[in-house]
Amino acid sequence: AEAKPASFASTMEDALKSVNQSQQNASELSAAYERGETVDIAKVMLARQQASVGFEATLQVRNKLLSAYKDIMSMPV
Repeated sequence: AEAKPASFASTMEDALKSVNQSQQNASELSAAYERGETVDIAKVMLARQQASVGFEATLQVRNKLLSAYKDIMSMPV
């Protein structure tokens, strides 16, 4: 059976879920470190940086989509 190509909406949903999971992971590691649990500070910093990069990428995609939408809406019919 052939695999159906992913729709744009499902691809975006998967990407947003991934960014959300990354942010939750960073928050959990940070909280564990703050509670004094045995957590490597490098792992905490890496998780926070990965979450930050993912969030920034999401913002850039949103900005591009918004810009494209505005361009399309301003086109004469």
